[in-house]
Amino acid sequence: MSPHVAAGSAEEAGRYLILVGGCNDCHTPGWDRSSGKLPTSEWLTGSDVGYRGPWGTSYAANLRISAQNLSEEAWVRMFREAAGRPPMPWLNYVTLHEGDLVAMYRFVRSLGEKGVPAPRAVPPEEEPATPYILMVPQQPKSRP
Repeated sequence: MSPHVAAGSAEEAGRYLILVGGCNDCHTPGWDRSSGKLPTSEWLTGSDVGYRGPWGTSYAANLRISAQNLSEEAWVRMFREAAGRPPMPWLNYVTLHEGDLVAMYRFVRSLGEKGVPAPRAVPPEEEPATPYILMVPQQPKSRP
């Protein structure tokens, strides 16, 4: 049996996995500025700040809406198929124990729907209409 998180409930395990998985870093606006102290009621509502790279511009989804619109099976399948764009670290989740993926789903779903969907991804040849973080390595300027 592969390792997995044991907790008093699936929701408790899911909350832990969301925290240690760094999900709030991208999916919760203001998480960084709050030093990780935003109330749970504010978690995982997505972001309109894009991540731009060779793939185009992608956005951190509103997971609270996603969990309300996906079945448990569809949530697990989404992670198993690594069905998204960078910078989401899909490869970190592909082999996660199914029980852990279900726990994450149950926790996020327990939060209820809140917020609006994140913007749609923008193809590489188009300029996004929102602020974005450029995720392309830059060469340092030469020093004298």
